[in-house]
Amino acid sequence: MHPSLISASDLHELILQGQRMQVWDCRFDLADPAWGAAQHQQGHVPGAVHRHLDVDLCGPKSGTNGRHPLPDRENWCQRLSRWGLDADELVVVLDQGPGMYAARAWWMLRWAGHSNVRLLDGGWQAWLQSGGPVEQGGVEPASHGEQPYPADRPPLACLATVDDVLRQLGQPGALVVDARAPERFRGETEPLDPVAGHIPGACNLPFTQQLAAEGRWQTPQALEALWRTAVPRSASAPETLILQCGSGVTACHLAFGLHLAGLEGSALYGGSWSEWCADASRPVATGPAGLTHPS
Repeated sequence: MHPSLISASDLHELILQGQRMQVWDCRFDLADPAWGAAQHQQGHVPGAVHRHLDVDLCGPKSGTNGRHPLPDRENWCQRLSRWGLDADELVVVLDQGPGMYAARAWWMLRWAGHSNVRLLDGGWQAWLQSGGPVEQGGVEPASHGEQPYPADRPPLACLATVDDVLRQLGQPGALVVDARAPERFRGETEPLDPVAGHIPGACNLPFTQQLAAEGRWQTPQALEALWRTAVPRSASAPETLILQCGSGVTACHLAFGLHLAGLEGSALYGGSWSEWCADASRPVATGPAGLTHPS
C-alpha cells in the first residue's frame, strides 16, 4: 500500500499501540451539512475528532470566492496550532468512503507543509467492514502541541488563484482538469451553482474514476495509467495541470490520485467553478468540445 494511504487494520494497530497521532473524521454531505457531525456522534474511530468542511476546512465566504474558499495559509496554520498539532505528528484523515472530503484535509495539511498525513483507504465503511471498534459521543480535541504550528514551512502543495487561471486561458502552458461529473462539465445540469458549464479549454476527469470497488483507491500503477490515458500531458508535465471542481473539494481527490501515481506538481484552483461563475465577465464553455460563450 502507498505510504500516503493506511488500511483500517493498520490504523487499528496504531491505536492499540498508543501511537501519538490525530485522527480527523471529515464525513460531510453537501446536501445536509449537519450530517457528518451527527454521524460522528453516533459512531467514529476511537479518539477521532470531527472536522467540518464548512467550519474547519474552509475560510470566510464573500459570496464571490466560491462555496468552500480556503482560509489564508497563516490563518490555517494558526488553526492547526489551536488543534494542538505538532509539526511532525501523524494525521490520519477519513470520510464516509470515497475520499473527497478526506482528500481536502490531506491537501490542506500538505499546503501547510505537513508531510506526515495518511488517508484511510475506504474510509468509515472500510473501518466498519474490518470490525474496528466504534466510539460514540463527542471527542474533545487534544491540545498537546508543544509550540505554535510553524507558518513558514515550505508548502508541499501548490495553489492557483482565479487570476492564474484567467492568465492561462487560450495559452498552451497550462491545462485545467475538471473533477466534476460529465453532465455538469458539459453544462447539461448544475445542481449547486447558478451557472452551468466549464472553464474554456478545460478537460474532464471525474474524480470517481480514480476509485476501485467499495470506495477504495486504485493502485498507483492503475492511477498512473488512467492519468496517462485521460490527460496525456500528466506523464511529462504534471506541473502544468490546474485541478478544479465545483468548490475545491473533489479537485483535491484528483490531487491525491496524482500523488499516488507519482505525478507531482499540479496546482489546485481553490475557488473552482463556484468562484469562476460568480463573475459574469468570465467566459463559460458548454458541451464536450468546450463551445465558448460569454457568461
